[in-house]
Amino acid sequence: MSRYEQAKKIYASYGVDTDEAIKRLKDVTVSIHCWQGDDVIGFDSQQALSGGIQTTGNYPGRARTPDELMRDFDKACSLIPGKKKLNLHASYAIFDGIKSDRDSIQPHHFKKWVEFANERSLGIDFNPTFFSHPMVKDGLTLSSPDESVRKFWIEHGKRCLEISSYFAKETGKPCVMNIWIPDGFKDVPADRIGPRMRFKNSLDEILSCDYDRENVFVTLESKVFGIGVESYTVGSAEFCLSYSSKSGIVPLMDNGHYHPTELVSDKISSLLVFNDKIALHITRGVRWDSDHVIIFDDETKEIAKEIVRNDALNRVFIATDYFDASINRIMAWVTGVRSVHKALLSALLEPSKLLKKYQDIADFTSLMALQEEIKTLPFGDVWENYLSEFNLSNSYIDDVKEYEEKELALRK
Repeated sequence: MSRYEQAKKIYASYGVDTDEAIKRLKDVTVSIHCWQGDDVIGFDSQQALSGGIQTTGNYPGRARTPDELMRDFDKACSLIPGKKKLNLHASYAIFDGIKSDRDSIQPHHFKKWVEFANERSLGIDFNPTFFSHPMVKDGLTLSSPDESVRKFWIEHGKRCLEISSYFAKETGKPCVMNIWIPDGFKDVPADRIGPRMRFKNSLDEILSCDYDRENVFVTLESKVFGIGVESYTVGSAEFCLSYSSKSGIVPLMDNGHYHPTELVSDKISSLLVFNDKIALHITRGVRWDSDHVIIFDDETKEIAKEIVRNDALNRVFIATDYFDASINRIMAWVTGVRSVHKALLSALLEPSKLLKKYQDIADFTSLMALQEEIKTLPFGDVWENYLSEFNLSNSYIDDVKEYEEKELALRK
């Protein structure tokens, strides 16, 4: 009997069908962020990274061109199981000749990305880029008191809605368009409501334009603070959740965008009560920094459990969002996205019905004991079998190192 067959038998004794768990996971799509490959630099500007974001490290081999980024993304995806989408920022527009500013970008500036996605049967998700640009005035964009600044960024949002509709039409797959702004203040502000009223009005104007509402899902992402905006962010959790509810768009939670004592896993069930769909940017926060490579840690596992326990795999848009320039960027991509798959598989292998039964009958002794018991079940053997469905193995270090030697090391 193989190790997987033994594991399958053990899980069956808990009422868990491992074959069914693998089948369900194979149908889950994870949207993979492009910006891990080039340190969030993009192709439309020479501006330094800004907006409370900082990428640390200088590991050799950063993608410098669209072709290099596409090759690196391909390499990472070749080592990642499951269904995938490509998640782009507007700053990754590809210009042949004359550049357009962000308030005038057009769908044809992303034609090469559509061709790339269609050749690989990928959908595309999208993000307006409200940072690293001269029109970020005094750290503000859609909430700026300067009307010319607001108009510029409102137009950028409208252009991005048009591009998102283009992605959905051309790929035949829905596009999630996520709005996040870096607006805030380093020190204590005198007026908290004014910037938020301007942000609300700007969002209203962006969303008033015509776009494919059946296939474009607009999301709004909050943040508790960033570098240089430690005291106040305009797009707080309360603002973004309230606006999403009022306007009928999708709330998005990034688990690195909350206070260190807050857990997004604890918030998922509350949002599912009131929203048909929610969205997640999965990352790993370490102290004050929100964008470390995802690992198979407790919070990642708890996030996956809440999605699976609530039968919400078809209600949650799952995306990754992190950037680490201190290590091999391909390794960072593969490790992070595989960790999301590990967490989802672990959740699918949980005997959730039995656990819920113990809770409902107030048998908290059995609940605690079973929660501990299942931690040592042979998860690794099921994970290896899942990987084998995609002709992958658990080890990928040598493969990535070979790519580094042949490709990344040549980039000077």
